[in-house]
Amino acid sequence: MAEKESTLSKAPSPAADWALDPTVTFLNHGSFGACPKAILDVQRRWQDRLEAQPVRFLGRELEDLLDWSRSEIGAYVGADADDLALIPNATAGINTVLRSLRFDKGDELLATDHAYNATLNAVRYGAAKDGAKVVLARIPFPISSPDEAFEAIMAAVTPRTKLAVLDHVTSVTALIVPLERLVPALAERGVDVLVDGAHGPGMLRLRLGELGAAYYAGNGHKWMCAPKGSAFLHVRRDRQALIKPLSISHGANDTRMDRSRFRLEFDWQGTLDPSAWLTWPAAIDGLAEILPGGWASIISFDHRLAVAAGEMLAEALHTDVQAPTEMIGSMASIRLPGGPWPRAEATRRMAVIEEALRGRRFEVPLMMWPCPWLVDSGDLPPATEFDLLIRVSAQVYNYLGQYERLASILAGFAGVNRPQAGPAPSTVETT
Repeated sequence: MAEKESTLSKAPSPAADWALDPTVTFLNHGSFGACPKAILDVQRRWQDRLEAQPVRFLGRELEDLLDWSRSEIGAYVGADADDLALIPNATAGINTVLRSLRFDKGDELLATDHAYNATLNAVRYGAAKDGAKVVLARIPFPISSPDEAFEAIMAAVTPRTKLAVLDHVTSVTALIVPLERLVPALAERGVDVLVDGAHGPGMLRLRLGELGAAYYAGNGHKWMCAPKGSAFLHVRRDRQALIKPLSISHGANDTRMDRSRFRLEFDWQGTLDPSAWLTWPAAIDGLAEILPGGWASIISFDHRLAVAAGEMLAEALHTDVQAPTEMIGSMASIRLPGGPWPRAEATRRMAVIEEALRGRRFEVPLMMWPCPWLVDSGDLPPATEFDLLIRVSAQVYNYLGQYERLASILAGFAGVNRPQAGPAPSTVETT
């Protein structure tokens, strides 16, 4: 136990290698990610090359460069490069699919009550334009096993279900959803899956070709630590004719025969700065050098640190870990004691604690559970009461002592005393 804890006591990557403010204890990689200085330098060199000769770069060189970048990304996520479209963020990928697909009146789109607000908004828009209906599966939280999530989602499927929009890792509750079981089970019921994989790349070992989801939108700027604006949409080959980019441009009537229509339409959507996409190979290779064992070791370190941090916070707050270790990736959400409260009181308490943490130079998000946007959308009654969750992220610039300090602050704030002695938090290796 002590040996495992010692491996988490030092950050594998020095803070000086990152562009983060050194005066802030940054435990919120999950929101927008963070990028190493060396990768930002690579991006600036791409931007310099673009601006030195924009016509040559955008008009004559970019197509081959995008092919190269997609091939590197494809190798990393286990996908054929020709099935990838480069996009600015996962939200754009979710909207691309939902704006492209057509539904019949009365069809059902399935999502869950753990879904990200932006994604749920896009699902509701996609359903409303054709008179379809949104159905929410209720996943328990706290949760004791992946079986509970699987059963909750499958129980919500009906003969009218046409598309399931599922997180790979939920945002508020930080749960890994068992897609490897759900995708084939839903396919047997005639249901395609659109995956909100905002947190997937870099947190989990992805093999998208094996997963078999019809659509997967993933970010590069979060756990892969690439610059902002780097994301991809993976579309299964048999579904590509259905999907059009958000911006219709020259590819719509391009007569070339050497590339698929999917490639022609997605690779040029108007003038933009492609440097974030072209920086992705450097991020894949650069991060792999941080630890012996490359990305597998990074994923393992982040997971073990997130599990240890969650257990430490639960102990300090006299609450329980909210999910089993196999459903935790590089983030953990822990319930603060005392709740649930009416919405106004939960909001007030959250604001007070957030201000206190910022005053101590901690960047870490507090969330209300259930998600308040479900009340705003009418899925939950106005009288719903809310717990407060604190969600900690773990990345290679973090170490155990940061979470110990956070636990001490929160324990004092919650009016509980942290035990003076006890066993070290246990950690579990990923497989």
